[in-house]
Amino acid sequence: MRLRFHIDPATGAPHIYKHRVSETEVEEVLARAGEDRAGRDGTRIAIGPTLSGRVLRVVYVPDPQPESHFVITGF
Repeated sequence: MRLRFHIDPATGAPHIYKHRVSETEVEEVLARAGEDRAGRDGTRIAIGPTLSGRVLRVVYVPDPQPESHFVITGF
């Protein structure tokens, strides 16, 4: 799966870091989401566990390319 992340302009780092979420955790949730539903303005919300047992929500937009997503945030 190819992932791109929203970058926080103030820090230059992925926005997910503000919520203490790693890129690996995002990938784990997207691969094992128990629920994946429509959000607003074309977004999707995946809810699922990480391998360490955290349950996270990941807000993303599917890219036109198969198996590619733009991750907006995770918490």
